[in-house]
Amino acid sequence: MAQVNDKLIGAAMLGIGTFVFTYYSIWTLVMPFVDEDHAVRKLFPPQWFAIAIPVFLLAVGVTGIFGFLSFVMLKSGKKAAKKST
Repeated sequence: MAQVNDKLIGAAMLGIGTFVFTYYSIWTLVMPFVDEDHAVRKLFPPQWFAIAIPVFLLAVGVTGIFGFLSFVMLKSGKKAAKKST
């Protein structure tokens, strides 16, 4: 039963990832060549967000990674100091 559940979760993640990749690719690669008054433009946010959103997510991700590494290093340093006393 768990294997079926894992396959469903994997299929859902693959589907979402494919949709996001396709949407972002069209947004960044095709939409700059579409006229401003075209109806398809209403389906996409302004081009500025195509750069701002990934930069923001990258900054949050890097901050989280370095925060976690700092936490682990501080915690292991306290353990080492406790052992040596």
